[in-house]
Amino acid sequence: MRKVLHTILFITSVALASCGAKSEGKGDLAAEKAKLEDLKKQQAKIGQDIIDLETDIAKKDPSITKAEKAKLVAVTTVAPSDFTHYLDLQGKVQAENIAYVTPQNQGGQVQAIYVKQGDRVNKGQLLLKLNNEALRPQLGPLETQLENAKDLLRRRQNLWDQGIGTEVELTSAKTQVNVLQKQIDALNTQLSQYNVYAPMSGIAEQVNIKVGETFSPATAAMSGIQIVNTNDLKVSTSVPENYIGQVDKGTNVIVNFPDINKTLNATVSLVGKVIDPNSRSFYIEAKLPSDKDFKPNQLALVRIQDYNAPKAITVPVNVIQTDEKGKFVLLAVNENGKLIARKKQVEPGTMYNDTIEIKSGLQPGDVVITEGFQGLYDGQTITTK
Repeated sequence: MRKVLHTILFITSVALASCGAKSEGKGDLAAEKAKLEDLKKQQAKIGQDIIDLETDIAKKDPSITKAEKAKLVAVTTVAPSDFTHYLDLQGKVQAENIAYVTPQNQGGQVQAIYVKQGDRVNKGQLLLKLNNEALRPQLGPLETQLENAKDLLRRRQNLWDQGIGTEVELTSAKTQVNVLQKQIDALNTQLSQYNVYAPMSGIAEQVNIKVGETFSPATAAMSGIQIVNTNDLKVSTSVPENYIGQVDKGTNVIVNFPDINKTLNATVSLVGKVIDPNSRSFYIEAKLPSDKDFKPNQLALVRIQDYNAPKAITVPVNVIQTDEKGKFVLLAVNENGKLIARKKQVEPGTMYNDTIEIKSGLQPGDVVITEGFQGLYDGQTITTK
């Protein structure tokens, strides 16, 4: 075999020298480059012919080949397992209910504040009292007039019961009482509107108002009280539009909160019906359980399950190699008591993280070389020890 190799190498050298000499005589640079490229192809083919010839000779007469040192590799045995692909997205926690407290009237100067930032409040709880001194002096005189009108009505009623007086006088007295009562009720309603109550239960997330400042509907969002219902939270994210057929209401999602080291399973509760023209994505939500560690605007990693293959054949993605025939892996095969590296053409499928599904080419029990496969060739002796 050594003589055959020397002969092939000698022929190659002569061919290179001959072609090189002819190229020098021509002086045509373009022709020289073309011939050089052709020689490189010939050299690559001759190298492959050498490898093929070595392999063929070794098969026919193993005794004349020099013992090859086995290359150390690591292997893993293929076994069916559940393979799931997830779409990894970034989301954030949102509250279902957020309320900015506003006055029932046009507002006024803050006279008293009964809540602090972070306090839990109940629906209907008094939060602020606004200055109503401009209206309060009107209440006393009206109440006095009402008492007088009621006294007059009693006297008119007594006289009427005794057959004294006229019905017109009695009716007029009743009307006066009703008019005054309605005026007092209206004034009390106006006065009550200077008390600001919580529209829902939750946490006073913001209290951006101080005694003496003006509180009005126009300034409530910037300078007021924000209440957040932290018992009713959701996580939301945007999904690329090419997944529109794979994500629907009820789709499983895994929500991870890296900052607090918590992970939970959830399902999609809402899918947006409109594609955002700028981001080319649609909106989804998943409800979260009540948890003191979850806070609105908290970042979360959302993994949406969009593919699952039970009993799938998988391998580490880095063991997949490419040749002129396509994708292949190297297997460790026992031949005549020796471990030999053998090429195996495969059809890759879906990939997730560092694992890839193999659609065809591998069977349970195949032993895949996972480390040390770089530089291995088909038929090379290997060892795992």
